[in-house]
Amino acid sequence: MRVTEGRVTVDVPKQAEAGVGDVVFFNPDQELNRDLTVAAIRAYRERIDALDEHPVESYLDATAASGIRGVRAAANGFETTLCDVDRDAVERCRANLARNELAGDVVHRNANALMHEAQFDIVDLDPFGTPIPFADAAINSASRLLAVTATDLAPLCGAHFNSGVRSYSAIPRNTEYHGEMAVRILLGALVRTAARYDVAAQPILTHASDHYVRTYLEFDYGAQVADDAIAQLGHVHHCQHCLHRSTADGLVADPPESCPHCGNHLQTAGPLWLGPTRESAFLDGVQAYLDETMGSLDRAEELLETLSVELDEPTHYDQHRLCKRWDRSAMAMDDFLVALREAGYDASRTHYGGTTFKTDADVEAIRTATTEL
Repeated sequence: MRVTEGRVTVDVPKQAEAGVGDVVFFNPDQELNRDLTVAAIRAYRERIDALDEHPVESYLDATAASGIRGVRAAANGFETTLCDVDRDAVERCRANLARNELAGDVVHRNANALMHEAQFDIVDLDPFGTPIPFADAAINSASRLLAVTATDLAPLCGAHFNSGVRSYSAIPRNTEYHGEMAVRILLGALVRTAARYDVAAQPILTHASDHYVRTYLEFDYGAQVADDAIAQLGHVHHCQHCLHRSTADGLVADPPESCPHCGNHLQTAGPLWLGPTRESAFLDGVQAYLDETMGSLDRAEELLETLSVELDEPTHYDQHRLCKRWDRSAMAMDDFLVALREAGYDASRTHYGGTTFKTDADVEAIRTATTEL
């Protein structure tokens, strides 16, 4: 079937079911991901070109499949390389570049082999499932920016616990903030991998949407900055009974003996990333490159606007989940957040769901501040 996204039109095989079958994979539900990719790499190119005499030019679509992501990068002026281990995918990438009269290198090879041999300004890693088998090679190949998609949300958020432990060398926990658990477990694994090479990986845009996590990591180099990145790792201690949670810095978990509010057992997740997951100034740049050719324009604008005001607290709450636990009715989200702010706490909506919010208040303070008179 023929698909138009942004400035390009490509041929992709019909998908009987996402991820099923032996045809070249194409996921129409990731149009938001790809639209934001175009805006993000253009914004990043402008950011670096304004500061550095070495411009951002080369882009690798490391696991290209149909090639739509790499073709769109080529249409936006990047020197693009598309790589895939599948011969049919390689032929489709070549045909899609030609259909749009675009130049680009297409490589029939294992992505890890290519990334261990060549460097690119931007490496884009969007495999089916976990990106971790490609992480070492991708970190060595990307000289400035690494963009990563993870579609294995169940292992990342703890729903498939053993798989998450194996893939990410961390303890994920299945909580009501499962999207954020996935984000921070993924970031923790990528930051630890980068630090092995004296690379500090700093997330400048991250979101969890449509059953995947997407992050853009800017690189800095040296042992000290890598140590500084490691210092932003830690653990979350979570009570499944009253929904209290706390965080602690460090790679070694040292959980409290019991929940300080209800005395029940705490579950510990980590090591995971506790630092900011985006950079507000970069979000402004990305938003400037959204345009009317993008099918997800409205969603992308709404997502970036929400991310721009989202607090940096490492977990979020769901008002409906709290109110169910407290045996009371939920209130309008705006009123709920106003009540928290009037009580002296910071509070914001989050992009994880319509009833989710972040605050520096603990769970008992939230309950007190929002109790209706």
